[in-house]
Amino acid sequence: MRTLPIIILAFLLIVSNKVQSQVLWTLDHAHSNLRFTITHLMVSEIDGTIKMKEGTITTLHDDFSDASLNIVGDMKTIDTDNDARDEHLKTPDFFDVEKYPLFTFQSTSFKKIDEHHYTVSGQLTFHGITKLVALDAVANVGVNPYDNKTLVGFKVTGTIKRTDYNISADSPSAVVSDDVAIKANVEFIKNQ
Repeated sequence: MRTLPIIILAFLLIVSNKVQSQVLWTLDHAHSNLRFTITHLMVSEIDGTIKMKEGTITTLHDDFSDASLNIVGDMKTIDTDNDARDEHLKTPDFFDVEKYPLFTFQSTSFKKIDEHHYTVSGQLTFHGITKLVALDAVANVGVNPYDNKTLVGFKVTGTIKRTDYNISADSPSAVVSDDVAIKANVEFIKNQ
């Protein structure tokens, strides 16, 4: 009779060592930014930013090969360094921020290419339309020397088409490029 509890205890110890818990990483707003670039009249590039409201990564593995990324951005914060243009971009002519105040990105895969490089695929919901996009990401992991918290930074790049999201769909690409370059530098703090 004494052997049964010992066997059960041994089994539970073995199983508990194999069960991993998810690790949550939280966006560090102060050290993250999201930028976009379009070409105007085929001659110059216009850069802009959109602030991210929230962001998380959940993962079981330290190499992020199974990571799930979630980002929410505030379209009302669009900034192209020109107040009149920014106000126009917020109207129904472009982003219609009253009707569509947020964009979301939810990853569906986080494919490791090599030690630091990933292809992150996911659903981008923007202007009321959801499309699958693939982005390139370069990761660097470190420790903050001031509080000893583990950090990860990602430099994310990719291109989307504005007409896929019905953004000023009637504007010819000779006026506003259809390709929109995305560049994000994001930093996440590992929750202890």
